[in-house]
Amino acid sequence: MHALLGYHPHVLEIHVEDTGAYTICRPVGELDAYTVGQFREVLADMAALPRVLIDLSEVPFMDSAGLGALIGGIRRARESDGEVTVACSRPTLTRLLHTTGFDRIVPVTETVQEAVDALLNAPTDAS
Repeated sequence: MHALLGYHPHVLEIHVEDTGAYTICRPVGELDAYTVGQFREVLADMAALPRVLIDLSEVPFMDSAGLGALIGGIRRARESDGEVTVACSRPTLTRLLHTTGFDRIVPVTETVQEAVDALLNAPTDAS
């Protein structure tokens, strides 16, 4: 019945914007086993960028596949000496990120502005 109303639960849109100082990745929709391939591809394409902000404000649900893609994307960015922050204003997702320890590997903030501040004030290569 949902399809009749134009609702497609497994549709994910991903908006990517280069601001000059950083690139923002904004998935819109559920990040789950059905949509994670698309998210993984976008993160892989962004892996070589120096500063990436992932805004999860428009993600109502994320399962373990989505979390795995997020962690994998961050790992690839770090391997390329990139900085990543995550903005997440949804209490259920924030709780998931804290419970899994995700917030210990990257800054997780409530607002995009806080994520921008954390990203732009991140220490540069300490070699």
